[in-house]
Amino acid sequence: MTHPALSYRPLFDDRPACRARFQDTRADTMRLIAGLSPEDMQIQTMADVSPTKWHLAHVTWFFETFLAKPFLGTYQEFDPGFGYLYNSYYEQVGEKWPRAKRGLLSRPSAETILAYREHVETAVLSLIDDASDKAWIEIAPLLELGQQHERQHQELLLTDIKHVLSHAPEPHAPFPSPLANAEAPSEARYLEISGGAVEIGASHADFVFDNELPRHKRWQEDFQIAARPVSNAEFCAFIEDGGYRDARLWLSDGWAWINENAIRHPLYWRESADGWKEYTLHGLASLQPGFPVCHISAYEAAAFAEWKGERLPTETELELLARKYPAEGVLLGQAERYHPGPLKGGPDPEAVFGGVWEWASSGYEPYPGYHPPDGAVGEYNGKFMSGQQVLRGGSCATERNHIRSTYRNFFPADARWQFSGIRLAKRTRPASSLRSA
Repeated sequence: MTHPALSYRPLFDDRPACRARFQDTRADTMRLIAGLSPEDMQIQTMADVSPTKWHLAHVTWFFETFLAKPFLGTYQEFDPGFGYLYNSYYEQVGEKWPRAKRGLLSRPSAETILAYREHVETAVLSLIDDASDKAWIEIAPLLELGQQHERQHQELLLTDIKHVLSHAPEPHAPFPSPLANAEAPSEARYLEISGGAVEIGASHADFVFDNELPRHKRWQEDFQIAARPVSNAEFCAFIEDGGYRDARLWLSDGWAWINENAIRHPLYWRESADGWKEYTLHGLASLQPGFPVCHISAYEAAAFAEWKGERLPTETELELLARKYPAEGVLLGQAERYHPGPLKGGPDPEAVFGGVWEWASSGYEPYPGYHPPDGAVGEYNGKFMSGQQVLRGGSCATERNHIRSTYRNFFPADARWQFSGIRLAKRTRPASSLRSA
């Protein structure tokens, strides 16, 4: 079983380097849970959120299922029942425990899950060290896929535990180092980017996911895109101007959604006598006007853009921005920070990679010529190409070596527990007179 998105490359010839990358990935996951108790790791607050201990077990199940069991003849399963409990959505692998009921399982305990991780890690390290050169050609790409998969779940682990902890009246801060204050940035500037016949998508790289392929041509008009994401201060102005009460700003589904769910501000904002507060993984603190607004849905992003007389950029525009201006914001593992960094508001591009994921106006669909890989790993991305919206750029919970200009994230338009934000693009036609109507 091979994965077409992972061609055999010279980097796989260095087995000690592959071994080190595997160990580093696994160790980074353990560092993220250092501030959590077993009780924290048990809770599931909604169907989209998985308990921390499920993430710990699922990424281990991936290595066990696609590497240890098929390639290591001496491997002994830790527990045959774990295949049912920790399979996520791989129909070709077998039955799976329902996603919405993951938080109902008090057993296996967190202690047992950590033992499971150690058991499978030992097996994979043995496989790296002892596999034949012939087998290694097939093993190495799957090992890399497993590591990239765990990097994705590191981000999900952080966003999920934030949702869990936020429900307490005084929510726990797993990373207690304080965040700096940030004044509102100056008015947003726009970058001019030339279009024409452009190519987007991946071609040659050490690693890409299948949904980034194939590279293909598109026509793109010249466009203007904001040099930075939208700030909390700007989103506060939207709220104060009645943005959540003006149906003219909203897509029909979005207007129904905010009213059915009584949504009037971004997730994790709390109104108090002292003004807005925001829960972060560093604790509950006063809302900082100079941080990027985050944890908003595509519906909220589109309504804000309409209110500003601008628009959300397309997926192609966000890729071209990232290619021309690879400016880094906060990414996972940088200075022990687990929240987007303050915006400067100058003329230079900011946080194109990291900070907050940026909603595109584009739906998540296959590129021309795309076909999912054969076998169970072919269920990784292609089966979700319906009813989802694209996000680009990565966030403060995305590991630096996991993000690239072609990376395509995707979530339903109402999702907002991820670190999702807004970067605006200029309209190519005169703004409507909506606000003065």
